[in-house]
Amino acid sequence: MRIIQLQLYVFICCQAAVSDLLTDLGSNVIINCDLDENEVYWILLKTADPPTVILRTFPTPISPHYYNKTFRKKYSVQFKHRLVINNVTADELGVYYCMNTRTPPKLSNSTRLHFNESTQLTVLTECHNHTVTEYTEQIQTQWKIVIIIFGLMNGLLVIVVIGLVKVFVVGNRRSEEQSEQLNTDQQQMQVIEPHRDQLHYATVDFSKLRRNIRSSQINSTYAALNLPKS
Repeated sequence: MRIIQLQLYVFICCQAAVSDLLTDLGSNVIINCDLDENEVYWILLKTADPPTVILRTFPTPISPHYYNKTFRKKYSVQFKHRLVINNVTADELGVYYCMNTRTPPKLSNSTRLHFNESTQLTVLTECHNHTVTEYTEQIQTQWKIVIIIFGLMNGLLVIVVIGLVKVFVVGNRRSEEQSEQLNTDQQQMQVIEPHRDQLHYATVDFSKLRRNIRSSQINSTYAALNLPKS
Protein backbone atom coordinates (compact mmCIF):
# COMPACT_ATOMS: atom_id res chain seq x y z
CA MET A 1 0.00 0.00 0.00
CA ARG A 2 2.84 2.40 0.86
CA ILE A 3 4.45 1.82 -2.56
CA ILE A 4 1.15 2.53 -4.32
CA GLN A 5 0.79 5.80 -2.41
CA LEU A 6 4.35 6.63 -3.35
CA GLN A 7 3.66 6.08 -7.04
CA LEU A 8 0.52 8.22 -6.92
CA TYR A 9 2.45 10.98 -5.25
CA VAL A 10 5.08 10.86 -7.98
CA PHE A 11 2.38 11.20 -10.61
CA ILE A 12 1.05 14.31 -8.87
CA CYS A 13 4.42 15.91 -8.29
CA CYS A 14 6.10 15.09 -11.58
CA GLN A 15 5.95 18.75 -12.61
CA ALA A 16 8.90 19.63 -10.38
CA ALA A 17 12.07 21.22 -11.79
CA VAL A 18 13.85 19.00 -14.24
CA SER A 19 17.53 19.15 -15.15
CA ASP A 20 18.92 17.38 -18.19
CA LEU A 21 21.88 15.03 -17.95
CA LEU A 22 23.49 13.96 -21.24
CA THR A 23 25.43 10.72 -21.43
CA ASP A 24 26.83 8.23 -23.90
CA LEU A 25 25.86 4.66 -24.44
CA GLY A 26 27.74 2.34 -22.08
CA SER A 27 29.07 5.06 -19.77
CA ASN A 28 28.57 5.38 -15.98
CA VAL A 29 26.38 8.16 -14.58
CA ILE A 30 26.04 9.67 -11.07
CA ILE A 31 22.83 11.47 -10.07
CA ASN A 32 22.83 13.62 -6.92
CA CYS A 33 20.02 13.74 -4.36
CA ASP A 34 19.48 17.28 -3.01
CA LEU A 35 17.44 16.13 0.00
CA ASP A 36 19.07 16.27 3.43
CA GLU A 37 17.65 12.97 4.65
CA ASN A 38 18.94 9.81 6.27
CA GLU A 39 16.76 7.53 4.15
CA VAL A 40 15.45 8.08 0.63
CA TYR A 41 13.75 6.28 -2.24
CA TRP A 42 15.15 6.42 -5.74
CA ILE A 43 12.41 6.44 -8.38
CA LEU A 44 12.51 6.20 -12.18
CA LEU A 45 9.72 7.68 -14.26
CA LYS A 46 9.41 6.83 -17.94
CA THR A 47 6.96 8.19 -20.46
CA ALA A 48 3.75 6.11 -20.63
CA ASP A 49 4.99 3.85 -17.80
CA PRO A 50 4.13 3.93 -14.09
CA PRO A 51 6.89 5.04 -11.71
CA THR A 52 9.42 2.37 -10.80
CA VAL A 53 10.87 2.31 -7.28
CA ILE A 54 14.50 1.27 -7.72
CA LEU A 55 15.82 1.11 -4.18
CA ARG A 56 15.67 2.51 -0.67
CA THR A 57 18.75 3.75 1.16
CA PHE A 58 19.45 3.55 4.89
CA PRO A 59 21.93 5.20 7.19
CA THR A 60 25.39 3.74 6.65
CA PRO A 61 26.67 1.02 6.91
CA ILE A 62 23.36 -0.66 6.00
CA SER A 63 23.23 -1.57 2.31
CA PRO A 64 20.27 -0.37 0.23
CA HIS A 65 17.18 -2.44 -0.35
CA TYR A 66 16.46 -3.22 -4.03
CA TYR A 67 12.88 -3.71 -5.19
CA ASN A 68 14.02 -5.85 -8.09
CA LYS A 69 16.98 -8.24 -8.11
CA THR A 70 18.03 -7.12 -11.58
CA PHE A 71 18.61 -3.58 -10.26
CA ARG A 72 21.64 -4.77 -8.27
CA LYS A 73 23.72 -5.14 -11.43
CA LYS A 74 22.74 -1.74 -12.76
CA TYR A 75 22.36 0.62 -9.78
CA SER A 76 24.40 1.41 -6.67
CA VAL A 77 24.57 4.15 -4.04
CA GLN A 78 27.41 6.43 -2.97
CA PHE A 79 27.82 8.95 -0.17
CA LYS A 80 24.81 11.28 0.43
CA HIS A 81 22.50 8.88 -1.37
CA ARG A 82 23.96 9.60 -4.79
CA LEU A 83 22.67 7.12 -7.38
CA VAL A 84 25.21 5.46 -9.66
CA ILE A 85 24.06 3.93 -12.96
CA ASN A 86 26.52 1.49 -14.50
CA ASN A 87 26.84 0.87 -18.24
CA VAL A 88 23.90 3.01 -19.34
CA THR A 89 21.60 1.57 -22.00
CA ALA A 90 18.34 2.76 -23.51
CA ASP A 91 16.43 0.98 -20.73
CA GLU A 92 17.81 3.37 -18.10
CA LEU A 93 16.72 6.55 -19.87
CA GLY A 94 14.03 8.57 -18.05
CA VAL A 95 13.46 10.98 -15.20
CA TYR A 96 14.99 10.17 -11.78
CA TYR A 97 13.73 11.36 -8.40
CA CYS A 98 14.86 10.84 -4.86
CA MET A 99 12.18 11.11 -2.16
CA ASN A 100 12.24 10.93 1.61
CA THR A 101 10.55 8.12 3.53
CA ARG A 102 8.66 10.33 5.97
CA THR A 103 5.12 11.67 5.82
CA PRO A 104 4.35 13.88 4.03
CA PRO A 105 6.79 12.74 1.33
CA LYS A 106 9.14 15.25 -0.23
CA LEU A 107 10.62 15.02 -3.70
CA SER A 108 13.96 16.28 -4.91
CA ASN A 109 14.47 18.07 -8.19
CA SER A 110 14.31 15.54 -11.00
CA THR A 111 17.08 14.64 -13.41
CA ARG A 112 16.26 13.63 -16.97
CA LEU A 113 18.80 11.21 -18.38
CA HIS A 114 19.14 10.97 -22.14
CA PHE A 115 21.76 10.35 -24.79
CA ASN A 116 23.77 12.82 -26.83
CA GLU A 117 22.64 13.44 -30.39
CA SER A 118 25.42 11.30 -31.84
CA THR A 119 24.57 8.49 -29.43
CA GLN A 120 20.88 8.80 -30.28
CA LEU A 121 21.74 8.49 -33.97
CA THR A 122 23.87 5.44 -33.21
CA VAL A 123 21.09 3.87 -31.16
CA LEU A 124 18.53 4.55 -33.87
CA THR A 125 20.86 3.10 -36.50
CA GLU A 126 21.44 0.00 -34.39
CA CYS A 127 17.70 -0.40 -33.82
CA HIS A 128 17.07 0.02 -37.55
CA ASN A 129 19.80 -2.49 -38.42
CA HIS A 130 18.46 -4.88 -35.81
CA THR A 131 14.95 -4.54 -37.23
CA VAL A 132 16.19 -5.06 -40.79
CA THR A 133 18.21 -8.09 -39.70
CA GLU A 134 15.21 -9.61 -37.94
CA TYR A 135 13.01 -8.97 -40.99
CA THR A 136 15.63 -10.52 -43.30
CA GLU A 137 15.94 -13.56 -41.03
CA GLN A 138 12.16 -13.96 -40.98
CA ILE A 139 12.03 -13.80 -44.81
CA GLN A 140 14.84 -16.35 -45.09
CA THR A 141 13.13 -18.64 -42.61
CA GLN A 142 9.86 -18.42 -44.51
CA TRP A 143 11.61 -19.22 -47.80
CA LYS A 144 13.38 -22.18 -46.20
CA ILE A 145 10.04 -23.51 -44.99
CA VAL A 146 8.51 -23.07 -48.45
CA ILE A 147 11.47 -24.86 -50.11
CA ILE A 148 11.28 -27.74 -47.62
CA ILE A 149 7.52 -28.14 -48.17
CA PHE A 150 7.99 -27.98 -51.96
CA GLY A 151 10.72 -30.64 -51.80
CA LEU A 152 8.58 -32.92 -49.66
CA MET A 153 5.64 -32.57 -52.04
CA ASN A 154 7.85 -33.37 -55.04
CA GLY A 155 9.30 -36.40 -53.27
CA LEU A 156 5.82 -37.64 -52.40
CA LEU A 157 4.70 -37.13 -56.00
CA VAL A 158 7.67 -39.12 -57.33
CA ILE A 159 6.92 -41.98 -54.92
CA VAL A 160 3.27 -42.07 -56.00
CA VAL A 161 4.22 -42.07 -59.70
CA ILE A 162 6.74 -44.90 -59.19
CA GLY A 163 4.13 -46.91 -57.29
CA LEU A 164 1.56 -46.46 -60.05
CA VAL A 165 4.09 -47.47 -62.73
CA LYS A 166 5.03 -50.61 -60.78
CA VAL A 167 1.39 -51.55 -60.31
CA PHE A 168 0.69 -51.03 -64.02
CA VAL A 169 3.75 -53.04 -65.17
CA VAL A 170 3.15 -55.90 -62.71
CA GLY A 171 -0.52 -56.04 -63.67
CA ASN A 172 0.34 -56.26 -67.37
CA ARG A 173 2.90 -59.00 -66.74
CA ARG A 174 0.44 -61.04 -64.73
CA SER A 175 -2.26 -60.68 -67.37
CA GLU A 176 0.22 -61.75 -70.08
CA GLU A 177 1.34 -64.77 -68.03
CA GLN A 178 -2.27 -65.75 -67.39
CA SER A 179 -3.15 -65.44 -71.08
CA GLU A 180 -0.07 -67.50 -72.06
CA GLN A 181 -0.94 -70.18 -69.51
CA LEU A 182 -4.50 -70.26 -70.79
CA ASN A 183 -3.30 -70.65 -74.39
CA THR A 184 -0.93 -73.46 -73.33
CA ASP A 185 -3.73 -75.31 -71.56
CA GLN A 186 -5.96 -74.96 -74.59
CA GLN A 187 -3.25 -76.32 -76.89
CA GLN A 188 -2.66 -79.32 -74.60
CA MET A 189 -6.38 -80.07 -74.56
CA GLN A 190 -6.48 -79.88 -78.34
CA VAL A 191 -3.59 -82.40 -78.56
CA ILE A 192 -5.16 -84.87 -76.09
CA GLU A 193 -8.70 -84.90 -77.51
CA PRO A 194 -7.84 -86.60 -80.91
CA HIS A 195 -6.00 -89.45 -79.14
CA ARG A 196 -8.99 -90.26 -76.98
CA ASP A 197 -10.82 -91.68 -80.00
CA GLN A 198 -7.88 -94.01 -80.84
CA LEU A 199 -7.79 -95.76 -77.47
CA HIS A 200 -8.89 -99.52 -77.48
CA TYR A 201 -10.34 -101.34 -74.57
CA ALA A 202 -10.10 -105.16 -73.88
CA THR A 203 -12.30 -107.30 -71.68
CA VAL A 204 -10.63 -109.73 -69.29
CA ASP A 205 -12.47 -112.72 -67.81
CA PHE A 206 -11.08 -113.05 -64.32
CA SER A 207 -13.29 -116.17 -63.52
CA LYS A 208 -11.33 -118.44 -65.87
CA LEU A 209 -8.10 -117.08 -64.57
CA ARG A 210 -9.09 -117.95 -61.03
CA ARG A 211 -10.03 -121.54 -62.03
CA ASN A 212 -6.70 -122.11 -63.75
CA ILE A 213 -4.84 -120.76 -60.75
CA ARG A 214 -6.75 -123.04 -58.36
CA SER A 215 -6.27 -126.20 -60.39
CA SER A 216 -2.58 -125.65 -60.87
CA GLN A 217 -2.13 -124.92 -57.21
CA ILE A 218 -3.98 -128.19 -56.25
CA ASN A 219 -1.93 -130.36 -58.69
CA SER A 220 1.33 -128.92 -57.44
CA THR A 221 0.37 -129.54 -53.84
CA TYR A 222 -0.67 -133.15 -54.58
CA ALA A 223 2.58 -133.82 -56.41
CA ALA A 224 4.59 -132.61 -53.46
CA LEU A 225 2.74 -135.00 -51.10
CA ASN A 226 3.19 -138.15 -53.23
CA LEU A 227 5.90 -140.35 -51.80
CA PRO A 228 8.42 -141.92 -54.14
CA LYS A 229 7.77 -145.51 -55.09
CA SER A 230 10.23 -148.17 -53.90
